[in-house]
Amino acid sequence: MDDGSKLTGTHPHGVEDLCDAGVALYKRALQKGRVPTEEADPVPCLVDCGLLQPDLQDMRWLRPVAPAVALSRLLRATAEDIARQRQREARLAEAFEPLMAMDAGQTSTRDTPANTVLSSIDQINTAIARAMAASSHEVLTIQPGGKRPVGLLAAALLLEQEMLSRGCRMRTLYQHTSRHDPAVLAHYERLEGDVEVRTLDEVTDRLIVVDRSVAFMPANTKRTVAVEVRHPAVVAYLATTFDRLWRLATPMYPEAAPQPTLNGITPRQRAIAGLLIEGLTDAAIADRLGMNIRTARVHIAKLAATLGSESRAQLGYLIAESGILKQEAGEAE
Repeated sequence: MDDGSKLTGTHPHGVEDLCDAGVALYKRALQKGRVPTEEADPVPCLVDCGLLQPDLQDMRWLRPVAPAVALSRLLRATAEDIARQRQREARLAEAFEPLMAMDAGQTSTRDTPANTVLSSIDQINTAIARAMAASSHEVLTIQPGGKRPVGLLAAALLLEQEMLSRGCRMRTLYQHTSRHDPAVLAHYERLEGDVEVRTLDEVTDRLIVVDRSVAFMPANTKRTVAVEVRHPAVVAYLATTFDRLWRLATPMYPEAAPQPTLNGITPRQRAIAGLLIEGLTDAAIADRLGMNIRTARVHIAKLAATLGSESRAQLGYLIAESGILKQEAGEAE
C-alpha cells in the first residue's frame, strides 16, 4: 500500500519530515554542489521534500535546491494543508448544524460523562477551582491526615474567600490531630463568611463536594490522579456520607468544643484503644488517626499506664474489661 510516505525499515517517516541523515546529505550537497543519485536512496525524504532534484545534464547526480527556495515551497505546502483542514472543519460544522438543532433538548443525562479522570495535579487543581468559582451554595470538604502545608492553605485562601463573599458556606472535616496545628486555625480565622470546621478521630480519604452537584475524590494513593464525579446518585451518596460524619464530629471552629476526659482517658486514647482491640500495629494506628508513630506510641504508653497494663496483651484485656469503648459507643448514640 502506497500512502505517499516512505515507511521502509530504514526510513520510517513521512515525506513532510526531514531526518538527521537527510540533513547531513543535504549539507554535503550544498557544500559540493551535487551528490551521486545512489546516495539519496536511503533518504528519499530529500527528493520528496524537494531539497534535491536530478541534474538534467547528467541523471547520475542530484543537485541541491537553494534553502530559501525549498523552505518557501514547504511553507506554502503547509499553508495549503491548513487551508484544506479548515475547509473540512467548515463542511463538518455545516453538516452537523441541523443535526444538533434537531437534537437540542433531547439528549439524556446518560450522554454526559458521569466521571472524568483528572490525571495530573494541574488538572485536579484547575477542575476544583473551576467548580468552586461557579458554586452558589456550599462546599463540603474532608481533609485527612495531620498538618496541612502552609503553602497549600495560602493558595486556597483567595479562592475560598471569593466563594464565601458570594454568600456560599463552607464545611470542613479534619482529623483531631489538626486541632493542634496553629496554621490550620489561623487559616480559618482569616476567612470572612459562613465557615465551620469539625474534627473526628478518623475520616475518609480526601473529598470535595461542591453544591451537591459535583464531587472530587482521589483515584490513587499519592493523590496525583483524581475523579470528577457528576452522577447525581453518586454525588448525593457522598454528600450524605459527609452529613453523617459531620453530625458525629467535634466542633473546632469558630468555637471549639472541649473533648471530655472520662476516668482519666482522653478521646484520643479511646480511639487508639478501639484500634488496638482490632489488632492494628502502632504504624497502622498512626496512619488511621493522622499522627506520626512516635505520638501514637506516647498515647499508647499513657493508656497502658492509666489502665495499669504491663504488656501489650494485657492492655487489650484491660481495655475490654474497662468498658471505655462501651462509654464511647454510648456517647455516639
